[in-house]
Amino acid sequence: MKANKILFITQEITPFVQESTIANIGRQLPQATQESGHEIRIFTPKWGHINERRNQLHEVIRLSGMNLIIDDTDHPLIIKVASLQAARMQVYFIDNDDYFQNRLMVKDADGVEYPDNDERTIFFARGVLETVKKLRWCPDVIHCHGWISALVPIYVKSAYNEEPSFRDSKVVFSLYDDNFKENLPDNFLQKVLHKNMDISLLDGIEIPTTYEELAKIAIRYSDGVIVNGENISPELLEYAKSLGKPILEKQAEEAYAEACSNFYETIYDE
Repeated sequence: MKANKILFITQEITPFVQESTIANIGRQLPQATQESGHEIRIFTPKWGHINERRNQLHEVIRLSGMNLIIDDTDHPLIIKVASLQAARMQVYFIDNDDYFQNRLMVKDADGVEYPDNDERTIFFARGVLETVKKLRWCPDVIHCHGWISALVPIYVKSAYNEEPSFRDSKVVFSLYDDNFKENLPDNFLQKVLHKNMDISLLDGIEIPTTYEELAKIAIRYSDGVIVNGENISPELLEYAKSLGKPILEKQAEEAYAEACSNFYETIYDE
């Protein structure tokens, strides 16, 4: 079978944020994938420094309006969209006044990491999946980039595994060098639980939860892992190997898109 529909969930994408390894891949890989004949969708957070007017973002009313409950508190989900005209691609933005409005990615303007980064990643992951459900779109492969997307794999394989949009989806997680440094709050694993999820799904994940532990959750529930950084923790790579996860090692830039496409097919056929 062929993996025709690819969902990209990326932490950063140019030109909405400044260039970086992940932002450039977030921009170039979906375009190359679309040009090779696949149908794509792209989701990213609406970080506070993204200029809505300059980038012509507008709210999609029919997709907005849902409340996501995290730690017994309601948080409204706002969906915005912008077009990359030259590439003929649309980008969907997950927004919320508490988590993203007027706020940067990992740290505030003083260099202090946000204390609710744990809830931000929960909100983002669930927000993307709820929106894809509303779109009635069924991705064959979901490719996640960056820590903000790290909970997508466990949600796809548990809380959303009976949803028609995700019942047959395979999930790929890309590892990068730049991540948060502070521990997540001690009750993070309890906050992650949603719908029918049991805490046993997180057995072996240490508290307090570091980035490495969060990445282990992503790796455990992904169908494949892609190395996108030069200095990925050997512990994470060994963890992926110990679980028998297919791994695509770091690729040269000119070969990256084709290697990913072939990797998607391999994962989808397993």
